[in-house]
Parts: sequence; C-alpha cells; structure tokens
Amino acid sequence: MTEPVPTGEARETRLKRLHMRSMRRGIKEMDIILSRFSESLADLSDSDLDAYDQVLAQNDQDLYQWVSGQEAPPAALAPMITRIAQYP
Repeated sequence: MTEPVPTGEARETRLKRLHMRSMRRGIKEMDIILSRFSESLADLSDSDLDAYDQVLAQNDQDLYQWVSGQEAPPAALAPMITRIAQYP
C-alpha cells in the first residue's frame, strides 16, 4: 500500500517524492524503466503527475507486463503506461 499524497504538497516536493518512488521499486527492470522516465517529470502537467502517481501505486509485476506490451493495461492507466513504454 502506498502513502497518501499530502494535501497541498509543493510541486518540487512532489517531483522528488515521485522520483524516489520511481527508483525504489520491487523489481530491477521497473527500477530502470521508471528511473529513466522520472527524469522527465518536471515537464509533466499536474494532471499527468496525478496519472503517474496512480501508475506508481500499481504492482511491479503488473506494471512490467503492461509496459512491455505483454498485457493490456487498465484503460485509466493506458495513456501514461504508453508514455512510459515509448520513452527513449
């Protein structure tokens, strides 16, 4: 279970929190994929950060299946999963 997002969290604090959560995953593959993607977090809108926060709340085994295209992600997460999968 993830920590609740603090109300009124400053953007800079939020970016740091999301970056740390991207690097400290349950499986190494997701550490690598999400750490690379997290380098672009400052360019995302607040609504995109909300979507990314929702992605980070998911199980790593499921995330890997979705990002690698082995399974289709839930519709609500699909746009952000696609962005992550296509990130250079």
